[in-house]
Amino acid sequence: MVQSLWNGAWIAALATGAVVIFLIVWAAIFHRKRKSSADLPPQVRYNLPIEMLYTLIPLVMVSVFFFFTARDSQVLTKVDGDATVKVKVEAFQWSWRFTTTVNGKTLAPVAGTPVHDYNDGPELILPAKTKVEFDLSTDDVIHSFWVPEFLFKRDVIPGIKEDNPGRKFQITTLDRTGTFAGRCAELCGVDHSRMLFKVTLVDSNKWNQYIATNQAGSAQ
Repeated sequence: MVQSLWNGAWIAALATGAVVIFLIVWAAIFHRKRKSSADLPPQVRYNLPIEMLYTLIPLVMVSVFFFFTARDSQVLTKVDGDATVKVKVEAFQWSWRFTTTVNGKTLAPVAGTPVHDYNDGPELILPAKTKVEFDLSTDDVIHSFWVPEFLFKRDVIPGIKEDNPGRKFQITTLDRTGTFAGRCAELCGVDHSRMLFKVTLVDSNKWNQYIATNQAGSAQ
């Protein structure tokens, strides 16, 4: 859905840009002042039909953008609450702490420190092609949780209570395994650029092994 919304916005923007460029070129060529004539070209001031056109076309364009944005935002921000995998994301200056719960059982938390390479940052391991619910919190400043491959970003704002739906979102992870970069997308302090982490998506066998060896209190 995010991809289709993005593509639609670009198509609309390019089409609008093409029309605007055409009108500018057309006006520059066909309404330039002629050396042979000192008369001004026809004026359109107080032309009610044209002025209505100038008003209605942008209004229609903005309304269309608003409709699709509002419609898709409701779907993208909806949290069903039935995800079997839930991740509590704690952002702090300048790294992350991930605590994963699977079917009500909490795994050992993973915490990091500021790094220059996301491969050295804290690793969040998740199953591929699975619904995952994230709960974001911070005690210092505004951060932003962003994994570009997930096509979703959410600000982490201090002071939001735990039961507030505004700090939660859900996604279905990618249908392929691999390691993907994550970062803070909100300028949060001197080591903001080092607030990196990685998300590793694994298949069901490796996921079950990970659960078995990383339950809270187990040997690491």
